[in-house]
Amino acid sequence: MKIVGVGCGPGMLTEAAIQTIQSAHLIIGSERALDLAWEYLPETAEVRTIENYKKLRTLPDNAVILSTGDPMISGLGYLGGEIVPGISSAQLGAAKAGVMLTNLFLITAHGRDYDSAITDCCEMISTNRKVCIIADPSFPINKLARMLSLINPDTQIIVCENLGYQDERIIYGTAGTPPAPNSDIFILFIIKAT
Repeated sequence: MKIVGVGCGPGMLTEAAIQTIQSAHLIIGSERALDLAWEYLPETAEVRTIENYKKLRTLPDNAVILSTGDPMISGLGYLGGEIVPGISSAQLGAAKAGVMLTNLFLITAHGRDYDSAITDCCEMISTNRKVCIIADPSFPINKLARMLSLINPDTQIIVCENLGYQDERIIYGTAGTPPAPNSDIFILFIIKAT
């Protein structure tokens, strides 16, 4: 099977991803992933919406599974097979916010243990690493900000919401005055003040 990253928003498919999708006979993806790739879905392909993520491993070898963003960043890359990467929110957010990807520590907190993500983030900031957190709507930014304030209240927090979409926003703040997202789709960059 092939796992294809469709990018974090419209227009973020790579040429390799487009070619893989266009040559597929069986395509499976979430509604959002299928929406991002709709213009490249072949009319002759069988297209299905994912109904049970646990059953994805049972798909035939010729299946192409669409994953939002990049499959290897909080995506479906864990399924194995051939991976065709997409433009991730971390890549696009870093470019939009002017954050260099070198020395960046990536944390996935999407539907996972927030306390561990906050602890890991604070540890990385204490060692002068930059951090990118892939968050979900319930991620407690204010709790993160309180913990970061103990290190340095001027630690920069950047919220990147709806990356690649028309209502994309980049909001800058600090641990002392944290930014507040207005969207369910966002990532955070945390950079220690110098």
